[in-house]
Amino acid sequence: MCGITGVFNLDGEGVDRTLLVGMNDAIAHRGPDGSGVFVSGPIGLGHRRLSIIDLSEAAAQPMANETGSLMLTYNGEIYNFQSLRAELQGKGHRFRSATDGEVILHGYEEWGEQVVERLNGMFAFALWDQGAQRLFLARDRYGIKPLYYLQSATTFLFGSEVKALLRHDAVRARLSAPALLEYFTFQNLFGAQTLFDGIKIVPAGHVMSVTSAGATLRQYWDFTFSEPSTAAPAEEYEEELGRLFLVGVKRQLVSDVPVGAYLSGGMDSGGITAIASREIPHLASFTAGFDLSSASGLELHFDERTRAEALSYQFRTEHYEVVLKSGDMERVMPELIWHLEDLRVGQCYPNYYVSRLASKFVKVVLAGTGGDELYAGYPWRYYRALDSLNLGDYVDRYHSFWQRLVPAEVLPLLFQPHVWNEVRDVSTVDMMRHVVSKASGPLETPIDYVNRSLYFECKTFLHGLLMVEDKLSMAHGLETRVPFLDNDIVDFAMRIPMNVKLRNLGPAADRLDENAIGPKHDMYFRRTNDGKLILRQMLSRLLPPSYVDGAKQGFSAPDASWFRGDSIEYVKSLVLDPKARLYEFLRPDTVATLVNEHLDGKRNRRLLIWSLICFEWWCRTFLDNRGTRN
Repeated sequence: MCGITGVFNLDGEGVDRTLLVGMNDAIAHRGPDGSGVFVSGPIGLGHRRLSIIDLSEAAAQPMANETGSLMLTYNGEIYNFQSLRAELQGKGHRFRSATDGEVILHGYEEWGEQVVERLNGMFAFALWDQGAQRLFLARDRYGIKPLYYLQSATTFLFGSEVKALLRHDAVRARLSAPALLEYFTFQNLFGAQTLFDGIKIVPAGHVMSVTSAGATLRQYWDFTFSEPSTAAPAEEYEEELGRLFLVGVKRQLVSDVPVGAYLSGGMDSGGITAIASREIPHLASFTAGFDLSSASGLELHFDERTRAEALSYQFRTEHYEVVLKSGDMERVMPELIWHLEDLRVGQCYPNYYVSRLASKFVKVVLAGTGGDELYAGYPWRYYRALDSLNLGDYVDRYHSFWQRLVPAEVLPLLFQPHVWNEVRDVSTVDMMRHVVSKASGPLETPIDYVNRSLYFECKTFLHGLLMVEDKLSMAHGLETRVPFLDNDIVDFAMRIPMNVKLRNLGPAADRLDENAIGPKHDMYFRRTNDGKLILRQMLSRLLPPSYVDGAKQGFSAPDASWFRGDSIEYVKSLVLDPKARLYEFLRPDTVATLVNEHLDGKRNRRLLIWSLICFEWWCRTFLDNRGTRN
């Protein structure tokens, strides 16, 4: 796990080494164990090292092959590197280190671009092919590791984080209006664009080839949820999933430094911890809890420390906790947004704090991300479109549901006129249609529509979670691994019949806002909390019944209560101040109306308030200060 960056001058001009060093230093937090740069004519590669496998200097990067014709800068972990190494050695390749990065170099020599299809792991890398004068970029199947780029007529820049690109003299941070529209609709960005105009991200499961003639993008992998033509008994799926899960978790324990695990009160992280604790004596585990003295309603159940402590006792882990209060959000926001850069999905400051805690004890931590998206963990979402008539009907229904922040009819009133004039013809419905139309398979039965929803959430919501997890763990020089996204586990999960994942495939459940207030909220979630059946059955071998049979609980602070109580003055001073930086782009009267609906208890707009806070700090950090720390 590291940080990478680079410059390719398409006009043939030599790379300024001092400039490249500055870009590399901008992401020093990703690799506190070392740094390196390579410059040769128009190409420059930078690397910040977080030593995980092979701690010797032989594993330092940028790394060359024996002849110097290939040069690699790489971020990630390849969990099957030992078997690939043995295969390559059998073909005559000789290795100088024991690191997984060198496997990519020799794999490229042997298989060319197809090497990415053999890698089981998380990665973003750039490889310079001297003979072909070509830069080859690749990102892992699921987008666990980020890879940003910017292309002009004369220069191609890339990096693990946007702030590396902002160090280049030719780059200025400017807001992308279409991306802002997308963000304030979905609280996420579905495609390659970012809030930074001109700066894009290499999509998950894609490779990019760059020469002086330009860049080409190619997809090498995609999610393919499908029903088997002949289904096996449920017990067989459960047995095979258990076998793959055991192998997958153990495979991701490979490390030359200490490994720990996040341990919430849920079954996903609990199952991972159960297996890891068998392999690592006194495994370190980490939980973030919340002071609920000012919480109310559903949020009174948001602190899962007691459940996590019980699992820690059972698995004999060395357990550590951090307890967060409302003020902890307020004080961390400038630093958090500097690291996050690319605003995605929901509230995430607890991730920052628990990552900081873990980094004091280990360099690698296991997380349960991916279990919900692969095994239908959000039934109340899928049921919104279960009885759709066709693709268009499905997109309309799901688009309506995924307007997480501002309803479509309010958007024209949210943006300042100069912003709205730029985006008035941009369709967020088309953005969603563009994603879901790429999935394979029919749309004829309720099962087909649920599979399409799983595809959509893996491509968008899961990707956003992974982006946040990477940024906020690497803020502390910590590598996060996600065993549920082991290639073999994912390949199998996509072929599991839906009736083994999800119980209720009858008429669609009542449509209700996820953020609804009152007793209907609790009743609705009890009726629709029937997902992840096979995962519950498999994990029942490892966990107590109360953990696999309990209601789903997300990892979130009681911010709906805090925004109306302890943090109300902070919210008012930050986003209701007429002089706030965000009002260059948003209209104060509309923002005030929406925010006050939450403060007055009329609507739950916690997600919007969080996003407004983030956007205000984003404007201050990147538009005003060019990505320097406040």
